[in-house]
Parts: sequence; structure tokens; C-alpha cells
Amino acid sequence: MKKKLVIDLSANTLQLVINQLFGVIIFYVLSVNLDKNSFGQVNLALAVLLSAFNILSFGIDQVIIKKVAHGDDVQTALSLYAFHVLFAGGLFYGVLLLGRTFFIHDNEVYRLILLLGLGKLMIFFSTPLKQVSSGMERFKLLACMLVISNMVRGISLLILAVLHQVSIGTIIWVFIGGDVLELTASFYLFRRYVRVPVLPAWRKSPYFALLRQSLPQVGVVLITSALARFDWLFIGFMVSAVSLAEYSFAYKIFEISTLPLLAIAPLILPRFTKLFKTDNHRRADLKLLIRIELIIAAFTALILNMCWNPVVDNITHGRYGAVNTTTIFILSLCLPLLYLNNFLWTIFFAQNRLKMIFNSFLLTFAVNVVGDLVLIPFYKNEGAALAFLLACLVQGVFYLANDKSGLKGSFYTLAICTACAFFSGLAAKALFPNLWLAMIMAVVFYGVSLLITMQLKRDDRAGLIGLLNW
Repeated sequence: MKKKLVIDLSANTLQLVINQLFGVIIFYVLSVNLDKNSFGQVNLALAVLLSAFNILSFGIDQVIIKKVAHGDDVQTALSLYAFHVLFAGGLFYGVLLLGRTFFIHDNEVYRLILLLGLGKLMIFFSTPLKQVSSGMERFKLLACMLVISNMVRGISLLILAVLHQVSIGTIIWVFIGGDVLELTASFYLFRRYVRVPVLPAWRKSPYFALLRQSLPQVGVVLITSALARFDWLFIGFMVSAVSLAEYSFAYKIFEISTLPLLAIAPLILPRFTKLFKTDNHRRADLKLLIRIELIIAAFTALILNMCWNPVVDNITHGRYGAVNTTTIFILSLCLPLLYLNNFLWTIFFAQNRLKMIFNSFLLTFAVNVVGDLVLIPFYKNEGAALAFLLACLVQGVFYLANDKSGLKGSFYTLAICTACAFFSGLAAKALFPNLWLAMIMAVVFYGVSLLITMQLKRDDRAGLIGLLNW
């Protein structure tokens, strides 16, 4: 079990590193080769599409992982979900095509949505293969499926940048080509290594039963999809594409900084499902795991803020560094909250407490929307970041108030780790003018402060070894 967990974590981490690396390349090439207005329009189109396709999943994706991990028939689950994505995706794109009768032909955002949407439709069609692979804990296979599109897009855009051929037109074809290739490769890999026939099937009773099982998640998906990109949409439509270009750059780097969370999260869902199914878990193990996650989260926030201005301004020729200093600081404060919220969400989902999850996301969504409506008109990008921080904070408080796993003390851990990171960075910047020396000393200060506050303990190593045997 220990060896398998290490292999799974390695595979998942490797694909995330590859995806994030090529994601950075893609984002960087676009940000420095397009003017801010065009860059903002591309991000606005992608925000609309990502929100739409997340909603179209109806929450079935997470339910499929849980059903497969629970031991349900893989063929049935795959067939039903494959039918769903074909039907829902085809219907959505048909509606997009009908939109040509309502939008004038020179509407650039609509044109981008229509063309980039073709590629995202291919990614949507590949979702059942990836979710079933995740539920079966075939993380090496899943890793191969997930890296193809970003690798193709990243390499292609680098070549185009060298040839000075980056334009809206070439970007569209690169995105569509990468997404189509990912669907094709995912289908081939799944058929070869899982050997479960991919046969979409309409079966009325099982399909509606699956929808009923997913129903509590539908509201969560609707809210999380809007929550994830409502600020982008609001800024893009109500402020300007230029402001969205600046905010989306900061937010993208913030998303990339969640790499450790993205590496851990897919692994713990199927394992928590099994642990809570058999009630084979210890409270001490959960406390140790969330404490380690919060230490990592605060450390990431520390590094992000230490190197933001000089590094980002240098690589973007002064476009996106200083203008986003406050925005990235506020967003970085969300990192420990995201780790905590994801950990608690996974426990609640494994315990089938779906109604409580829905209520939490409803509350979070309300806070985020009201915050955006109130703060963005006055503080623009910083207001959007602050609204997101408030939403994450409210969600964390709600989760801890409803927790039955004995993790209520985790908020104290979160506050201590965040404070240690904040004051370590502040002291290092004040004492050491050299960027790299300040960064090294900030890490040293952070480690010492964690030892002093007992967030790092001598017996943690033994506890972590125990976690590997889950």
C-alpha cells in the first residue's frame, strides 16, 4: 500500500508539474505577445467556457469517482457518463451555434467562445475516461491523459513565438488541435490499458438514478463554477478587458501556486471514501495531515510574495508585476483557506454529507457575489481578490462549525502558520535588500517560527510514515 501511494503521488505530481509548466509557458507567451485587450478577451472567452462545461458535468464527475472507488460496476458507470457528456456537450454547442443569429459577426468575444468552445468540447468528451481512471486509482494512466493538450499547446506556441507568428488566429488553431489530440490519445490509452469498452448507452432508469445521486452536487457545481470565474466575468464584462488581463495574470499565477494541493486532492478522495466506508481512520492522522497541508500552503504564500515584483516585472517587461502586488498578496492569503476547505470538503463528501456541502457553497457563493458587486466597482482587481478571500473565509468557518471529525482546532493552526509566513517575509525584506538572500532567510525564519510555535514537531516524521500506509 505504501509503495502504491508513493507511485500514485509521484505520477499525479509529475503530471501536475508538466501541466503547470506548460500552462505557465502558454500563459506567458500569450501575455507578452498579445496586447492587454486581446489577452483579456481570450481569458474572458475561456472563463465563460470553463464555467459552462463545469456546469454541464452536473456533478456526475465526482459521483463517478466515488461509485468506482466504492466498487460499483465500471462499465455501467462509464456508459452512462459517456452518454451524458455526448448529449449535454452536443446540446450546448448547438446552442452556441444558434447564437450566430443574435451576435453580430465582428463580436470578438463571441467568435472566440465559438471557436475555442470546439476544443473545450473535445476535452469535455474525454471526462468520463479520466474520472473512471481516477476512481480506479489508475493515476499513471490518468497522468498521461491529462498532459497531452497542454504539452502540444505549449510547444506549438513557443515555436510560433520564436517565429513571431503569435496571433489570435494561430492561438485558436493551437488550442483546438491540442484539445482534439487529448481526446484521441485518452480514448486510445483507456482502451489499451483499462480494456473497458467505451460504449455510451441511454438507459432511462439507471441514468435518472445517476442524476438523482448527483442532484445534491448539481447545486454545488453551479455555485462553484460561478464562484471560480464570476470575478473574471464581472471584470471582463463590467470593467474592461485590460483590467481582466491584469487580474487573470495574477489569478493564474495564484492557481499555479496551488500545485501541492492539486497533487494531493485527487489521491485523498478515493482513499477517504474507503476509510470512512469502513470507519478505518484515526483523528490524530487527520489532524497531522491537515497541519502538514497548512504548513505547505503558508510556505507557498511566503515564496509567492517574496519573489513577485522583481521576477514578474522582469519577465513581462513591467506589464503585470507592480500593478498586481496588492492583488497577489490578498489572493495568497486564500491559500491556507483553500487547503483547509478542500480537506474538509473531501471528508464531508466521503461521508455523503452532500446537503451540507451544498449549503456551504451556497453561502460561499452569496458572499463572493455580493463582495464582487460591492468591491469591484470601487477597488477593481483588488476588490475581486478581497471578495474571494472573504468567501473562502466564510466557507472555512462554516465547514469547521459542521465538522464531526475533531478538526475544529485546525483554524488555530491555519492562523499560526499564516502569521509565521507573514512575519518571516516581512522581517527578511526589512533586513536583507538582496532578493535571493531575503528569500533564503525568509524560509529560515519560517522554519524556526514553526518549531517555536510547535507546528513542526519531532514525532511528525513517524506520523507521516504512518500516513503512507493508509
